Amino acid sequence: MNDIDKLTELFKSFPGVGPRQAKRFVYYLLRKNSGYTSELASLIPKVKAHTKRCTMCQRFFISQYNESLTVCSICSDNNRNPSKLLIIAHDNDLESIEKASIYKGFYFVLGGYIPLLEEQPEKFIRITELHTKLAEQQVEEIILGLSSNPDGQHTQTFIHEYIETNFPTITVTEFGKGLSTGSEIEYADADTIRNALENRK
Repeated sequence: MNDIDKLTELFKSFPGVGPRQAKRFVYYLLRKNSGYTSELASLIPKVKAHTKRCTMCQRFFISQYNESLTVCSICSDNNRNPSKLLIIAHDNDLESIEKASIYKGFYFVLGGYIPLLEEQPEKFIRITELHTKLAEQQVEEIILGLSSNPDGQHTQTFIHEYIETNFPTITVTEFGKGLSTGSEIEYADADTIRNALENRK
């Protein structure tokens, strides 16, 4: 396998990138000047070095200017409501919801979805970390903000049942009308997210 094929395979491993798009990425980079490609190559290890995962919500955040930080700016915000916890699958979902400027509680990033028929959910989501967080934080309401696709619905059912079994005093709600079936939180606009949160049930 030559270097072009190797790079194509690397791009194919990106979420949502197929073989044709991966090859387009390779040829796009070949057309760029060496300054562009050098900057791109140097930024990858820099981002890795300056990024941490928040110990509270599990999202990635930049710690470049304070390497001692272990908690992100959202989780360290005293103006947020600690009784509400919005569970989402990915960091991108959190960013989309924050842009809607309606939710003022805290978050927990699962890290993915549980595939249908999967018998080991802990391999795909941070259920142990979630359990620890709920045991330590006085949460009154959990909002399940997961995408309306099959894996999202399956994960939502699992989390709902897990909370009811292990933390029965916590109220569990789900996004209401606003998100159509099969839609992804990441791509929803601010009004759609706002409606889903306001109409949660």
